[in-house]
Amino acid sequence: MPRTADRKEHPLSMRLPEADIAMIDRAAMLRGRSRTDFVRDAAVRAAEEVLLETRPIRMSAAGFAAFTAALSGPPVPVSEMVGLVRRRAPWEPG
Repeated sequence: MPRTADRKEHPLSMRLPEADIAMIDRAAMLRGRSRTDFVRDAAVRAAEEVLLETRPIRMSAAGFAAFTAALSGPPVPVSEMVGLVRRRAPWEPG
């Protein structure tokens, strides 16, 4: 009996206002992507963000104690960040 291959892709369709399609098409064109690729990547990124926001972070009691101690302790300057904050922005006058 011949085996059928499992589908690796599943169709997804949606109805969008013409203005939304035009915006998506313009953005996709600017990225050099197809509408499908652009929308798929945007949807997957949005889904990943939601899942990461709701994912519980698990750590040992000792790890949590170290984490809270680091947050409660005095701030430690990071030289790269200090330099970045002190740097004049390109649009600021000299």
